[in-house]
Amino acid sequence: MSVVLGYDESPGARHALAVAIELAARYDVPLVLVYATSPPGASLGEEFRSHREALEEIGRTAVGHAVEEAAGRDVRTEVELVSAKPAEALLEVAERHAATVIVVGTYGESPLRGAILGSTPHKLLHLSRFPVLCVPPPE
Repeated sequence: MSVVLGYDESPGARHALAVAIELAARYDVPLVLVYATSPPGASLGEEFRSHREALEEIGRTAVGHAVEEAAGRDVRTEVELVSAKPAEALLEVAERHAATVIVVGTYGESPLRGAILGSTPHKLLHLSRFPVLCVPPPE
């Protein structure tokens, strides 16, 4: 059992981190921090590899900050940098870690905009076999 969090240091993700830490602490389960490293566009060539490497470095830094915050609450963490789009990465990690819940932040977009643009929370709500907690942005 675990709490799986999609994390990218955006304001929505930072707010979701606080909620995910609280859940992991309350139920004494690990918090699995997931950062998707697949760049947009075609997945071929040196440019793609360079973009993915840059995203991996950004991801390590981002989740490093989250690990520090969780450690301050005595929450065990695991980090997963996954070469996939965000929703795919979260579903893959949730399966591997027997997620109790997947936690994601939202950006205050309308449901219609999320459906048209394919937001990660919207995709997860339709594809996940695990419960999904969408944390709204702070006021």
